[in-house]
Amino acid sequence: MIGLIVNPIAGMGGRVALKGTDGVVEEAIKRGATPVTPNLVRLFLQELANYDIKVKFLTGPGPLGEDFLKEFNFPYEVIKHREISWREIEGVKIPDTTREDTKYLAKQMISKVKIIVFAGGDGTARDIVEVVGKSIPILGIPSGVKMYSSVFATSPEDAAKVLVEFLKNSAKLEEREVLDLDEEAYRRDELKVKLYGYAVVPVVETLVQGSKEATKVDEKEELEALAEAVAEDILSEDGIYFLGAGSTIMRIKDKLGIDGTLLGVDIVEVKDGKAKLLVKDASEKDLLKFIDRNPKVVVTVVGGLNFLFGRGNQQFSPNVLKKIPKENIIVVATPSKISEGFVRVYTGDKDVDKKFKGFIKIRVSPWMEKLIRVL
Repeated sequence: MIGLIVNPIAGMGGRVALKGTDGVVEEAIKRGATPVTPNLVRLFLQELANYDIKVKFLTGPGPLGEDFLKEFNFPYEVIKHREISWREIEGVKIPDTTREDTKYLAKQMISKVKIIVFAGGDGTARDIVEVVGKSIPILGIPSGVKMYSSVFATSPEDAAKVLVEFLKNSAKLEEREVLDLDEEAYRRDELKVKLYGYAVVPVVETLVQGSKEATKVDEKEELEALAEAVAEDILSEDGIYFLGAGSTIMRIKDKLGIDGTLLGVDIVEVKDGKAKLLVKDASEKDLLKFIDRNPKVVVTVVGGLNFLFGRGNQQFSPNVLKKIPKENIIVVATPSKISEGFVRVYTGDKDVDKKFKGFIKIRVSPWMEKLIRVL
């Protein structure tokens, strides 16, 4: 028996620049957000259906899991729980689910399942580990905004592959970190990461992500020089720039003399050697307003996770990325961030992800670029 827990509102804050969904789902919808988790759960189950394995699920009622399993041929049982009601905000229907639902389902599953597979972000992982600890393995289908914990597969499809290997006893079981950010501090541009515990996770090489890592202290001088060089290059060419999130890109924003955001995307216009901030902490909709002006995108690699797109910068949605030529993507990173020799892109759109496959140039110093493989 496999446990399946779905947080149906996870990830809704990403594209609308809220950097999370905890406590702000109404604001996210008012900004134009729609649920993203349902389709990601379907991708997981669709991939799992490709394998000749016998699996039975134990899940929650309605949007907590049952609704998705109904669409496939997997046998399943539903845990008796409260009836989930729905509400409509600005024409968008969402279920009235809470973290208490997640914790209740996890508690009911402890003695009945081999593993709990969950769809959500760091907050969902934290809720589950608070209940089950290291008593049974867990595995995350990535559908949140940040997902800095190392309990997530790199994509919904990879989550299915890892589960198959686990059921074949071919996956290693490792203790992995469960991290979460203070989302209120996060929205104030403060990065506060806290370790909430450890989980037992099935691991298959390249299919399960690591934890987010900070920039190494001994690289900070080199990073300053790199930021200076990139800022000079930006100022030398007039145009529109979408500057991504993170401390590496923030250094570039500082060198450009703009009041940008540490944890969001900023839209900047460069003209006659000067940078002007047009939109601070831009959403997907803001980016699309400037998409016809041939913008360049400046991003970094999320340390430890190896992601260019798909973790913490969902403003760069498939709708945005499909309209930006690959040669307009400027990637800046210190050597330690690409030490594994690859980076990842996962947007949920196969055509967009395919566009980035192969190799991409990454600026690693004022005078050096490296070609790095994109998975």
